[in-house]
Amino acid sequence: MKLANKRVLITRPRAQADEFAAALIAEGAQTIFFPVIEIIPPDDFSELDRALQNLDQYDWLILTSIHGVDAFFKRLEFLGMKELPSQIRVAAVGSKTAQSLITLGTFPDHVPDEFVAEGILSGIKKDISGKKFLLLQSNLARKVLSDQVRSAGGFVDDIVAYHNIASQPRASELDDLRFGIDIITFTSPSTVKNFVDIVCKNRLDPLNLPGNPLFACIGPITKKAAEEAGLTNLVVANEYTTAGLIQVLGNLVYS
Repeated sequence: MKLANKRVLITRPRAQADEFAAALIAEGAQTIFFPVIEIIPPDDFSELDRALQNLDQYDWLILTSIHGVDAFFKRLEFLGMKELPSQIRVAAVGSKTAQSLITLGTFPDHVPDEFVAEGILSGIKKDISGKKFLLLQSNLARKVLSDQVRSAGGFVDDIVAYHNIASQPRASELDDLRFGIDIITFTSPSTVKNFVDIVCKNRLDPLNLPGNPLFACIGPITKKAAEEAGLTNLVVANEYTTAGLIQVLGNLVYS
C-alpha cells in the first residue's frame, strides 16, 4: 500500500470525516482529524421557508452538497411537507450529493459529469430560458452558477440553507500538526482558507509546515484557493470526490 504509514490530515467537518478516514486507513494511512469548518443552520429560516412553501412555482431545484440536501429535507420535515411537487426537477452536484438524495427517496434528474456547480448548466442548457430555479447553498457559496443561470435567461432564487463557519481544532490536533504531516487534504475552498487562518493564529507558517506536507485538493476550484493562499506542492483529484483524492494519492510514489 503506497499510503502505508503516511500521516494524512483531514480538514473536513468531523461529522463527515469518518468514511473518508476509513478509506484512507484501508490504504495504510494514519489519519489525523483536524476539522476547520462546522456546518450550522442559518440564523433566520424565513427566506428558506418561503421558498419551500412555494416549491410548486419552481421548475428546478439545485443542490450542490450533502449539507444542502440535509438542510433541505430537515426543513421540509419541520414544515410538515412530505413530498416534492410533481413538476419540479432536481439537479445534484456530485455523486455524494446524488446518493444523499437517493437515500432519502428522491432520484435526481440531472447530475453533471464534472462535479462543480457550473457543470450543472452543460446538461440543462436547453431548459434554462424562462425557467425558475431554486438554488440552495451555504453562506460562503460562489455566485458563478446563479449568475450563469440569469445570463442564460433563467430566474433564480439563491438562498442560504446552511452556514459554513470556522471550527477550532483541539490542542491535541494542533500538536499532531506540529509533529509533522505527510499529506493535508482539502475538500473545499473554505477548508483551505480556514486551515491557513488557524495555522497562522497558532504561530505556524502554512508555507513551511513540519514534514513539508503535500496538499491534496478535491478539485480545481479548491486547488485555485490553495494557490491563491500561496501553497505549493499541490495535487488535485481527477474525480472530484474523496475517493478520487485517495486514488490520486495512491498513484503517487513516495521516496
